[in-house]
Amino acid sequence: MKQASRHYSAIKDAMARGKKRYTLVKDVDDMETGAYDKPLPCFGCGIGWFSFLLGFMFPFLWYYAAFLYFGNYYRKDPRERAGLAASAITAMGFSLVLLVIFAFRWFYYP
Repeated sequence: MKQASRHYSAIKDAMARGKKRYTLVKDVDDMETGAYDKPLPCFGCGIGWFSFLLGFMFPFLWYYAAFLYFGNYYRKDPRERAGLAASAITAMGFSLVLLVIFAFRWFYYP
């Protein structure tokens, strides 16, 4: 028997034996919901993105989301991390803009 045909027959035997080894663990109808299957709060977009969008009308929501971000709120649900980070970055940018405006008014218009 050639070497290639010997490997082929070994693989074929392993595949035939492997079919009998696997069993169904759970029924398809008995599927449990996972930790992240439930929808996010605030209309399904999460607290972070909701604060980010509403922050353009009420900027203090950015600071609220930044507080949640630095308080590791996203460890409860990792899907919140991106929105909270976006709000924290926006809060930092907004603070920088306010600082520049106040400094400009303080030094140039006494």
